[in-house]
Amino acid sequence: MPTVRWFPRQGPPRAFAIYKPVTTVGRALGNDVAIEGAGVAEHHAQIYWDNRDFNLEEIDKSADITIGTPPKKKRRARLVHGDRFTLGEAELSFSIFSDAPQAASFHDEERSDTDSTARDLGGGELGGVRRLHEFSEKLMSHAKGEIDALLHNMLDAVVDVTGAERGILLLVEDGKAVIRAARDMKKETIADASGDISDSIVRRVLETRRPIIVSDALTDTSFGKSESVVAMSLSSVMCVPLLAQGELLGVLYVGSQRVKGLFEKGSLDLLTIFAGQASLILENAMLLNSLRADKEMLVKELVDKKFGDIIGASPFMVEVFKKLQKVAGTDISVLITGETGTGKELIARELHRRSTRVNGPFISINCGAIPENLIESELFGHVKGAFTGAIASRPGKFQAAQGGTLFLDEIGELPVNLQVKLVRALQERVVNRVGDARPEKVDIRVVAATNRNLEEEIKRGAFREDLYYRLNVVNIFLPPLRDRGDDVLIIAKALLSKYADEMNSKVVGYAPSTLAAVRKYNWPGNIRQLENRIKKALVMSDKSLLQPEDLDLGPDQQASILPLEKAKEEFQRRYVLEALERNNGNRTQTARDLGVDPRTIFRYLEAERSATPPGGGDGGEG
Repeated sequence: MPTVRWFPRQGPPRAFAIYKPVTTVGRALGNDVAIEGAGVAEHHAQIYWDNRDFNLEEIDKSADITIGTPPKKKRRARLVHGDRFTLGEAELSFSIFSDAPQAASFHDEERSDTDSTARDLGGGELGGVRRLHEFSEKLMSHAKGEIDALLHNMLDAVVDVTGAERGILLLVEDGKAVIRAARDMKKETIADASGDISDSIVRRVLETRRPIIVSDALTDTSFGKSESVVAMSLSSVMCVPLLAQGELLGVLYVGSQRVKGLFEKGSLDLLTIFAGQASLILENAMLLNSLRADKEMLVKELVDKKFGDIIGASPFMVEVFKKLQKVAGTDISVLITGETGTGKELIARELHRRSTRVNGPFISINCGAIPENLIESELFGHVKGAFTGAIASRPGKFQAAQGGTLFLDEIGELPVNLQVKLVRALQERVVNRVGDARPEKVDIRVVAATNRNLEEEIKRGAFREDLYYRLNVVNIFLPPLRDRGDDVLIIAKALLSKYADEMNSKVVGYAPSTLAAVRKYNWPGNIRQLENRIKKALVMSDKSLLQPEDLDLGPDQQASILPLEKAKEEFQRRYVLEALERNNGNRTQTARDLGVDPRTIFRYLEAERSATPPGGGDGGEG
């Protein structure tokens, strides 16, 4: 019988048997476990059995409960054998055995327990508790293995401890109980166990979710007339439900055809306790099994939904891949446009990988990340003494990319005075280092990217039109993540699989509610934002499945459902802007393609300008 021990500051420990569904603990004498100590409330806490675990829960909200290693304050906690906890300053421990060896106090002082409660449980049953407890620990370490081996080991232990002739485990699949494992006394698999169980007994346990013991099935008033009981000449039967977090997983069934009265009430209690522990282990094993299958399916999906390192199967991305494949083998300049975080550098790398320059270098430079006074030197290089600090000659990115591809990221941030030199470099394929008049020939392919509307920048005088046409020979527009449908789920799973392995994280997947939240969220920072949220969750979460809050996707973060008229207007706005992007900002051609008046295009452009804050922040992360 489970026991709570209290370690007073003075005097020997006192043991209290836990035999009621709810056991109260506190300073008042009316408590089941009456204790003393600073900070102990009159009615401090309660210990209750939920048909699966023993739990410790506060009664007085102002009272402190500390449990765990390192000790943490909690309002509610699951109790397992050997747990130590404090209520106020009173020190206690929990044991699943009534005659367990005396535990040391929190101060590691050896104390003798004169108050034994071993008489409440027979020695044989106590031995059974110990053996099942020891075996449950073995199952915990085995939980990552094959599920069939786990089920067989579980049944072997139950048959051994209860003395039954056979043990059968049934799992609920599609609303029906299906035999998943059956073992006999010789620890051998029973090939066809369907004739070894009573359907009526199993059905009763499934319906009531309560354990059943039948000492003599043939004479039992409830089941004696059951066809299966009569046909099998059943004598002793025990059947208990397997429950995990309120969900019925199946039943554990043990029986004997020869011995009447083989099982007693204590045996049923023993099996019920073990079933509670086994249910959690089994649930974890089934979850891992499901996640392995999900991972294998993801790998197969990625074969069809991957283009190099780029993941996507939405119509938008299929068009991107088609265009990319056509231009990759040429040397023409490509401008990649789209919001921040959509993966523009991945597209640039894939262009390089599929080009004739694949054996040459891929050199990337972020034009917005380098101070204006250094960007010319970074692009074209400098000679010794060209400026203060130039202690040696150094080539620039153009020279470093010789024979390969130069990726100019955030090209919209490049100062206007440098844009002139860039036009010359692209037109003549020569560059001049800072401080040097001698031109150097370069053989490179230029790929540029921006999240800005360069046509609007040209109108503002912030970007040269001749440079725009040099760069924008072919435009590849990357759609935002919110417009890519189920791509976001495939990307989220792939990123979790990648970073969980790299970080040795205990996280193995997403809860269903999390995937639903990921799908609904707008992701203003696109793939970069998703990637950063997943990395943070892998570091911070202690759960095996990520919950919505782990990705900062609480109810307030999820997109609300718009009225139909607003949704139509939003769709039309995005569709017009996308068509405008595809036509490189040509309003007349866009209006012709959409079959609308050019003034309609102007109206959407004006609305977009008024909605964009000064500075054009993208709302992303990282």
